[in-house]
Amino acid sequence: MIRTLIVDDHALVRAGFRKIIEAEIDIRVAGECGNAAEVLRFLRAQECDVVVLDLDLPGKSGLELLADLQNLAPAAKVLVQSFHPEEQYAVRMLKAGASGYITKEAAADELVKAIREVYHGGKYVSRKVAQLLAFDLEKTEKLPHEGLSDREFQLLRLIGSGKTVGEISEILSLSINTVNTYRKRLLEKMKMKSNAELMYYAIKHDLVT
Repeated sequence: MIRTLIVDDHALVRAGFRKIIEAEIDIRVAGECGNAAEVLRFLRAQECDVVVLDLDLPGKSGLELLADLQNLAPAAKVLVQSFHPEEQYAVRMLKAGASGYITKEAAADELVKAIREVYHGGKYVSRKVAQLLAFDLEKTEKLPHEGLSDREFQLLRLIGSGKTVGEISEILSLSINTVNTYRKRLLEKMKMKSNAELMYYAIKHDLVT
């Protein structure tokens, strides 16, 4: 029996995933969590085989939580699900340690297939992502945001969505000075001079919803 933990901050999404999973005879829902703190609490008390992880969580993001999961529950496989387009996020998440990536628009049978695939040690990606991974290995020139650290990438997304430094400070649980330091480094790496340029770039490249 594949024990699955559903992680999403929307109760309706969790309910939908639960309904899909509970229709299968070899998969069960071990638990549901709405944020990173709940996930860490759950995994300190129980085990699961597959974590179906939303990329956009309140507070600590799915990308940051992925790193915690590798330390706290290294045997658990992580299947990332998100509204974000595969071409901008899947490769980064797989490189960060996820076992698979599906969009929330995926059909019910694709979710089930993905859970089984990662549980048995495989990687689950769409054909489009597989092509992107192959291309990523071949290409020598990358887009500016592809060279960012996970923290810098998260900051770019937050700035792109119109968040102020104060709001980012609260979301990431960092001081305003620390956020400004990251912002300065981000501008340098992206060779840009203002938040407006970062916002335009993030929107242009579908990095924000």
